[in-house]
Amino acid sequence: MPNYVFYDFETTQGLRKEVSGNIFWGEITQAAAVLTNDDFQELDRYEGSCRLSNGVIPESMALLISHTTPKMLKERNLSNYNLLRQLTEKMSSWKNSIFFGFNSCEFDENVLRSSLFQNLDYPYLTVTNGNERGDILGLARCSHLYYPGCIKTPINKKTNNPIFKLQELAPINGITGFKNHNAIDDVLCTIELAKLLKKNAPNVWKASLMTTNKDKCLRIIKEELLFCTSFFYGQAKPYVLTYVCEHPWGYPVTFDTKQDPNYYFNLSMQDLKKEIFDVKPKVFRNIKHKNHPIIMNASYGINFDGYKQLGINKLQQRAKQIKENKNFCEKVYTILKDDVGEKEETKSQADVHAEASIYKGKFASKQDSTTMSDFHKAEWKDRFSILQKFQDERYKFFAKKILYKENPDSLPKDEYAAIHKEIAKRVLSTNNEPWNTIPRTFSEIDTLRNKFKNDEEKLKALEEIDSYIQELEKMYQKFS
Repeated sequence: MPNYVFYDFETTQGLRKEVSGNIFWGEITQAAAVLTNDDFQELDRYEGSCRLSNGVIPESMALLISHTTPKMLKERNLSNYNLLRQLTEKMSSWKNSIFFGFNSCEFDENVLRSSLFQNLDYPYLTVTNGNERGDILGLARCSHLYYPGCIKTPINKKTNNPIFKLQELAPINGITGFKNHNAIDDVLCTIELAKLLKKNAPNVWKASLMTTNKDKCLRIIKEELLFCTSFFYGQAKPYVLTYVCEHPWGYPVTFDTKQDPNYYFNLSMQDLKKEIFDVKPKVFRNIKHKNHPIIMNASYGINFDGYKQLGINKLQQRAKQIKENKNFCEKVYTILKDDVGEKEETKSQADVHAEASIYKGKFASKQDSTTMSDFHKAEWKDRFSILQKFQDERYKFFAKKILYKENPDSLPKDEYAAIHKEIAKRVLSTNNEPWNTIPRTFSEIDTLRNKFKNDEEKLKALEEIDSYIQELEKMYQKFS
């Protein structure tokens, strides 16, 4: 059996994109990872925290949640670059492991990839060297759906839906003694939750280990006549599906056997297109097979409304009709292919910032990969000449930013001034930028003061953050 790696980050940005910016623009301030065997016995661990880099403006709410003070951001000995070098070295030594986090497929994993990319490291280390990835949040939701008593969940009073926040799941399930939103404590807490899920929902746990690899997951979806999986809409909802075709972008497209396929077989291309894109509830469902979906036997779905009235034989019959109707599957694929073509023609031609280009550009060439390695190994005084060898201008830009943050004396004065002026322009911007800005942070602080007007501890913390942001503003205004 493979080993498991449980990991977590505290960052300068919130978990939700709408808070401000997104995963490309923040920075990891605290990292923790624990290697265990398949019995959850600890084998190794990494813990690190770092100061904030120049040019990064933290979100106030993210600092409040993680109890990170401006003093910490200014005075920690370790830089973000060196934290990532340490973390990369440690994680790279943990081969043939499954990397688990809590909401990691949506957040932590993307933050890690983006951070490694911008620091001239291979960003996909959790899915190479025999490694695979999973997400305990999705596993917890599915376990609770199919085995409602396997874990206790708080209930949202407004929606009456179960709550799956780690800091609320832990105490109600007897997992205590950990600090919320502290990276190592969140990791240890996630391990304890994983133990409960494996013990109390063993079939879901076993199923989850079959889809931590995207290729294996896609093969299961394609080969099974019927299968059950869930989608999250405030709460997990099960669907009994069958495979139709592979989307031009690579993910599987499936059909909900709750519906009679004969109706869709007879539709014109135009009407079928409306059914695929416009009609709700959706009959055609895309599965993010790279994000660790939990694929269960179809029998787990027939106990739910919409399926139990039909019975397994009827569902199998409908799935077989889909599988045998190659013409129909090809029609669906043609519609999807045409849609992709239309989007490619009409999509914005605006330049993508280098930081946000990880999923837009190509993998690093062999020469650029070699140059990255040479860059990291070299003395600071030699790195500016080494970065000139990069073929991809993005890596040259990232290398200059690393020198700017870590060893500014190794940059020519004109290069340093150009980077500093560009960063000042970014952080002082009053536009709706994808990154966090100083004006946006002042606005956020005002909003949070009102929200926490009766919480003296948080108000004091906000005053410290406000003073810190004012210091940054004065520094950058000199170069704007």
